[in-house]
Amino acid sequence: MQISIETLISKNKFNTINIIDIRNSELYSKGHIINAKNIPEYLLIDHPEQYLNKKETYYIYCQTGTTSRKVVNILNTRGYHVFDIIGGYKNYLLWK
Repeated sequence: MQISIETLISKNKFNTINIIDIRNSELYSKGHIINAKNIPEYLLIDHPEQYLNKKETYYIYCQTGTTSRKVVNILNTRGYHVFDIIGGYKNYLLWK
């Protein structure tokens, strides 16, 4: 399941959606999508129950979209409702 950056931004007008940045904390601190929460990939994969609620929807991104697409596929098979943000943070920077 994927979502474009344009659709994500229109959904996030009131900062009410769950956005997760799975990059490392160093990259996150250099810049991220507004209101994104930083949960590194390995933590999200190893312990999703600590960070996600199966009743909520989450939008996940990495730097280019490759890793987040894999993480989204794994989490969807585990019953979480997650979307990959197409093109990741690099695409967000182009849109911005």
